[in-house]
Formats: sequence, structure tokens, C-alpha cells
Amino acid sequence: MAQSKKKRFYIRTAILTVLVIAIIGTIYVNVTKEKNAVLAVGDQAPDFQLVDMEGNVQRLSDYEGQGVFLNFWGTWCKPCAKEMPYIDKHYQVYKDQGVQTMAVNIAESDFKVNSYTKQYGMTFPVVIDRKKNVMEQYNIGPLPTTFLVSPEGEIIRIIQGEMTEQDVENFMEEIKPL
Repeated sequence: MAQSKKKRFYIRTAILTVLVIAIIGTIYVNVTKEKNAVLAVGDQAPDFQLVDMEGNVQRLSDYEGQGVFLNFWGTWCKPCAKEMPYIDKHYQVYKDQGVQTMAVNIAESDFKVNSYTKQYGMTFPVVIDRKKNVMEQYNIGPLPTTFLVSPEGEIIRIIQGEMTEQDVENFMEEIKPL
């Protein structure tokens, strides 16, 4: 008889442990759900503040009323390197037409980013997301990822992966204020 009581005790303990783990997991998922919410087309682009390579504070909200070509990239990213000259070329064309470009580097050193921007002749604002807060806020996975933000601050397109020169031109045209 003592053997069966011991067996029941272990089974009940195991079941209780599984239930406690499930409850803790459910609470954790619900508490962190807001933080991990995925941005989608039609959402307002979250505002952020980062410092560019010249030491100027850049805020997404500073560009209210203009389209924003928001590109997340890394120096090690080959597709990023291929599209940067296209982005800069069309930035030169569209910056006076109400389309701004901002490149958000993901947590690399000033030295690497400065060398890269000089190598590729990047003339648009380049900021470094040192703590990866903006990356998390925008749920960035693969690089490059580009968000097209309307003059009203709404995300109108999310592009993951490399863009051609024609893509970059079409996307900048798409967010140009009327």
C-alpha cells in the first residue's frame, strides 16, 4: 500500500510541476506580448531618437510631413552594400521633393560605420542603434530591411532583402508628398 501512495505522490508532483510551468509561460507571453508586437503596413511608425555620425540627434518625428525611407543595415551585409549606392543616388534626387532617407546601423562601432559611409559615399543621415532598441521596436530580422513611412507617419511598405536601383526609385516616388 505504501508503494502505491508514493507512486501517486510522484505523479501528482509531476502534474503540478507541468501546470505551474505552463501558467508561468502563459503569464510571460502575455506580459511581453506588447513588446514583441509585429509592426504591419498601416501602423504608425514608432518614433525614436538616435545620434547620427555628425553628432546630431535624429528623430523620426523630425520628418513629419515628409516621406521617410528608413533602411536598417549592417557593414557585413552584402545586399546592403549593393543597394547603398542606389539609395544615395535617389536620396540626392528626392531629398528636395520631401523624401528623407535615414540609415539605421545595428550596433556596430563608429569606426566601422564611418569607414563604410566614406567607402560608399553615403550623404544621407546614418545613425547607429547601439542598444538595439529601435531594431527591437521595429522587429527587424534579416538585413537589409526597409520601411517606407508616409508623410503622415504611417508604414506603407516593409521590404526585406536587397532592392534594385529601380525598386529604390519606385519606393521613393511612392512616399513622395503630393
